[in-house]
Amino acid sequence: MSIRHPCILLCALACALPGWSQTRASDSPAAPVATVPAAAPLAPQWTLAQALAAARDNSDVIQSRQALAAARADVLSADHAPLPVFSSKATSMDLQHGLGPGNVLTRKRIDKSVGIDWTWERGNKRELRTQAAQRAADAAQADVEDTQTQQLQAALAAYYDLLAAQERVRETAEIERSVAELARLADRRVKAGDLSAQDASRTRIEAERARADTQAASQLQEQAALALAQVTASSLAVQAGGTDWPALPPAAASGAAPGSGPLDGGGDLGAWAEARADVRAAIARVQSAQAALDNASALRKSDWTVGASVDHYPGTSNRLLEVRVQIPLQWGYQFQGEIGRAQAELTRAQDALDNTRRLALLDLQHLQQAALSAARRAASYDEGVLPRARQVAQSAELAYRKGAMPLTDLLDAQRTLRATALEALSARVDYAKAQGAWLLRTQPQTLLGSLP
Repeated sequence: MSIRHPCILLCALACALPGWSQTRASDSPAAPVATVPAAAPLAPQWTLAQALAAARDNSDVIQSRQALAAARADVLSADHAPLPVFSSKATSMDLQHGLGPGNVLTRKRIDKSVGIDWTWERGNKRELRTQAAQRAADAAQADVEDTQTQQLQAALAAYYDLLAAQERVRETAEIERSVAELARLADRRVKAGDLSAQDASRTRIEAERARADTQAASQLQEQAALALAQVTASSLAVQAGGTDWPALPPAAASGAAPGSGPLDGGGDLGAWAEARADVRAAIARVQSAQAALDNASALRKSDWTVGASVDHYPGTSNRLLEVRVQIPLQWGYQFQGEIGRAQAELTRAQDALDNTRRLALLDLQHLQQAALSAARRAASYDEGVLPRARQVAQSAELAYRKGAMPLTDLLDAQRTLRATALEALSARVDYAKAQGAWLLRTQPQTLLGSLP
């Protein structure tokens, strides 16, 4: 039997003592009255798809996108040649004999020149520098995807926590109404001399406990709503508008072994680990570090600075040409520091990649095992434990009506049904969150294909 419809989770309690349920509450004014807090609608009401769509663009993802924009700007900075340098000068000014008459630019004895110098990068430095920046931008892009996945996982868990909290409120409210009715009937039986005052006190205690449980469930619902609003960057507390829980896979319900059935999708954990965004980001950082090391090694090939200038010196010539070349002399230093640092960065990136791959594979194994275990547990409650607890409660109610069972045993059966129903709901929530986390890491389009 399924527990997707919360209104039938505790039908045994709601239907307990049907002959008594027609008794008017006004017949016993001293009996405790169930007080179910009015459910103020929380706005907005979101489905799972809406919650995931909001989490995909929350503040954490926006910050990752800004880091990506900065990394792409670094690519533009790296992919350009050194800028040419314009120079002008005035020399050979004879301060002892004077500069002579006439215009400063054309007649006075001043050697004037204008020129341009440009650095010729050798060793493929520009391409290597650009490649390192591009691979860093690729890593930033993968970081955005990984951040989105993490936020989607958080939103999915928060959504199902809120959905479970809402159903828990409805369940506890239904229990409260049923126990309050039982307490009123007990008071009537005390007046009729058919029940001891001690048993009636027990029913009132149960009614008070049920009322406290409803209040606690309402508080947990408010906390879950705020948690979902925080993940989705909503300014208001939200409410889960959907009611569909993920269906239990038949393989999990029959106790299938890990690695078979719909929870692995017929895929390979190693391939899924390599496709994860965090692993792709680590691979891109290794490639960036390798390009940076190649660029550092290319520093040993000196860059030449070539230039030319035109001179104007009245009295000698109006058209003098100067051609020059500057070559750095690498005497005593071969850029060992830059190369050593780049080598260390490459080693660190490789170690980070190995660690990321290992953790990614372990995480996928954990997610798969958690989903299979949660599916088996939820199926056990859904198909075995909860139906049996409901049957026991129904039998206890029937026996109590016929006088074959004391009130204490009836209350114990009701408590067992209440606890079992809440445990079944908890098992369903655990499976929903475990399955969602697994799908987001392995088959995200299963959940995200319909998102805008």
